[in-house]
Amino acid sequence: MPTNRLEAFSDGVLAIIITIMVLELRTPEGFDLAALWHTTGLGLLTYLLSFVYVGIYWNNHHHMLHLAQKVSGGVLWANLHLLFWLSLLPFTTGWMDDSRLARVPVVVYGVNLLAAAVAYWVLQRAIVAAAPENAGVARAVGRDVKGKLSPVLYLLGCGVAMLSTGPGDVAAWVGVAVFGVVALLWLVPDRRIERAVSELDSTKGTVTTTP
Repeated sequence: MPTNRLEAFSDGVLAIIITIMVLELRTPEGFDLAALWHTTGLGLLTYLLSFVYVGIYWNNHHHMLHLAQKVSGGVLWANLHLLFWLSLLPFTTGWMDDSRLARVPVVVYGVNLLAAAVAYWVLQRAIVAAAPENAGVARAVGRDVKGKLSPVLYLLGCGVAMLSTGPGDVAAWVGVAVFGVVALLWLVPDRRIERAVSELDSTKGTVTTTP
């Protein structure tokens, strides 16, 4: 079966996830920067981190499905599995914010990110196995160094956060910073994916432009 309905459904879910997260932000109780930071500052930071993660998954998901030619029932379920973990981001982000970076919420947020990463890998494998025409996905991913490094860093961030003795202490902030480092790694475009997409489009007689 083609990939267009899968892409459309996934795009809609990711858009809703972002909308829910921004609606969780609280309006400042005052009218100066101090009030903004005290009421909403941490929420803005955690929202920004989660927004970047959702954007990264949307970007990579788009490129991967662009390379895929066919999907199967297994791919549909693997995609739902990924969307399930991503749909929990508003909850884990909000809990981390409300707790002012307490130990358990930060660790749960890291576990959420780890589970989403594993789910994306499962989806990737399911797409490759769905049809011979999807072999381009495996070739574009290659050794997937960032995909293998990310779970290690998520576990490292969770481990550091476990050392936290109170909300918002150094260990909690370091744990969140490690999650931010993973996001920065994925912000750097993977030229192999973009090259594979361009080559595929050229064979179809289309032109792809990248930002």
